[in-house]
Amino acid sequence: MPKVLIIEDEQSIAELERDYLEIEGFEADIELNGRIGLQRALQGNYAIIILDVMLPETDGFETCRAIRNRSNVPIIIVSAKKEDFDKIRGLGLGADDYMTKPFSPAELVARIKSHIARYNRLVNQKVVDYHEEIKIKGLVINKSSRRVYLYGQEIQFTTKEFDLLVYLAENPDRVLSKELIFEKIWGIDNLGEIATVAVHIRRIREKIEEDTSNPEYIETIWGAGYRLNIS
Repeated sequence: MPKVLIIEDEQSIAELERDYLEIEGFEADIELNGRIGLQRALQGNYAIIILDVMLPETDGFETCRAIRNRSNVPIIIVSAKKEDFDKIRGLGLGADDYMTKPFSPAELVARIKSHIARYNRLVNQKVVDYHEEIKIKGLVINKSSRRVYLYGQEIQFTTKEFDLLVYLAENPDRVLSKELIFEKIWGIDNLGEIATVAVHIRRIREKIEEDTSNPEYIETIWGAGYRLNIS
């Protein structure tokens, strides 16, 4: 039974989310405090973390940052903060999704199922060929071992960052729209925030580009999308 951790300081909201999850066959734990929630997230065997932003002691942004530094477990931030800045900040810290309150509990469950299913497919896939590589200039992407090297030095990527980089690399010199990328990588079909794509592109550039303002690998095609340059 998949286990979910809900870190939410409003008990009534947390209990409503738990009720919906239990109806769908999940086991859910609730923590009302950010600091203790972080400890439980790092120590427990959870399939996904549902994380509020406004939390006592340690807020959701710092909690997200701390979890992502130690684990690739899916994280969905839920918040009453509707500003794009907050969404981009949360996604930039490594959250997989951002939902603005109020939202439908049924939609939350749908997103949870989608993120868990995708994460499990990636974690449980069998390695067939350890030399299944994509090489682009000084960049080497090993799809089987899910490792990335830049001029021989290994670069750490989150699950979604790696998936996005591979998708771009498998479609070289092709302009891919944000909508298409979102559908292919997140697979939630318009349930998420398209801003997620731009945030993840920025994070990938920070890891592989010498000059992010003049990228060598991932180009922005204004009004159209992104293209991985192999020339």
